[in-house]
Amino acid sequence: MLSINYYLILSAVLFTIGVVGVLTRRNAILIFMCIELMLNSVNLTLVAFSAYLGSVEGQVLVFFVMAVAAAEAAVGLAIVLALFRNHVTVNLDEINILKW
Repeated sequence: MLSINYYLILSAVLFTIGVVGVLTRRNAILIFMCIELMLNSVNLTLVAFSAYLGSVEGQVLVFFVMAVAAAEAAVGLAIVLALFRNHVTVNLDEINILKW
């Protein structure tokens, strides 16, 4: 059985990769993928602590996080699809819909 430290280190690495991806990428789809990676790293942390403490509260909370992630993906991809139809790009630098 692995120690909880290994799971927490893996989760921190995955979260860091997600944050770096969100801050450096300009493609909207890649940004959504990095956000999903960050949410999955949080899920890994919740499951690790739940198993370590011997309770199920963390695993129940994972289902809520997964539901929020699914809703975020559906709404986010619908917005990206609408932007692509209007601007024929998913590069966020080229989409300036809030400018006059």
